[in-house]
Amino acid sequence: MISATGVSWHYGTNPVIDAVTVTARPGRVLGLIGPNGSGKTTLLRLLYGALHSRTGQVRVDDDELSTLTPREAARRLAVVVQETGGETALTVAELVLLGRGPHLSTFQRTGRVDHEIAARALARVGGSHLAARAFTQLSGGERQRVLIARALAQQATHLLLDEPTNHLDIRYQHEILHLVRHLGTCSVVVLHDLNLAARYCDDLVLLGSGGVVAAGTTDEVLDPVLLEPVYGIGIRRLDLDGAIHLLFQPVDQTTEERIAA
Repeated sequence: MISATGVSWHYGTNPVIDAVTVTARPGRVLGLIGPNGSGKTTLLRLLYGALHSRTGQVRVDDDELSTLTPREAARRLAVVVQETGGETALTVAELVLLGRGPHLSTFQRTGRVDHEIAARALARVGGSHLAARAFTQLSGGERQRVLIARALAQQATHLLLDEPTNHLDIRYQHEILHLVRHLGTCSVVVLHDLNLAARYCDDLVLLGSGGVVAAGTTDEVLDPVLLEPVYGIGIRRLDLDGAIHLLFQPVDQTTEERIAA
C-alpha cells in the first residue's frame, strides 16, 4: 500500500498540490486523472520520493518513505516516467537488466537468474525481438515498452507509471495496461484517456485546482456530474456489458449552463 497524507507542492508561489491525501491499495490499480496542470505527475513524484513535501507524509506499507534507503525504496517501488534521458549506449537487453540493480550488493555482478528475469520481463511487453537493438534506435513506443520491462525486472511490490501509454498505438495501449492490471502489485498510473482509466483502473483520484475533487472506485469517480466541471466539456456516460464508456461533446451554451449549474 502507498498512502499520502496532507502532502503539498508549490512551484514558486503557485500551489500545484495542496494538502492532498490519497491511498493506493494492495493488488489494485489507482489512476490519477485530471486536466493538464492539475498536478497528476507532481503527485506521482511525491508518491515515489522524487519530490519531498514539506507537509504531511508518504508511507509505503508500514514505513515512511523518507526513512527508506535508496536501495530499500527501489526494491519496493518501480517507476516508469515519460522523460527517459534517452542518450545511452546500452542495448535493450542491457537496459532492462539494470532493473536487477536493487537486488545486487555493491560489487555483485548479474548472474544467470538475473538475465532470465530480465528476458522474461522483456517478453511480457512484447519486446524480445528488440533485445540486441540500441535503445537510442527505438521508436517512442518501443522505448516505452522497454522502460516498463525494466520496471518489471525490478520485481518491486509497487509500480508507479506516468502516462505509460504515451506514444503507443491502440494495441499496445491495451496490452500494457492489461499487463499492469494483472500484475497483482499495488499500482499507481497517471492517465489522460478516461476510457482507458475506466477499463483498467480499480480506483481513481480526480485532481483539479490543486486538490482532490473526487476519490473512490472507478464507477464512483467517472460520473459526468463530477467530471464536467473539472474538464469543461460535456460528457455522457454509457454502461454497456459491465463496462463504462464516456462520450465527449464540445461545450455549447446549453451544455455550459448545465456544467456551471
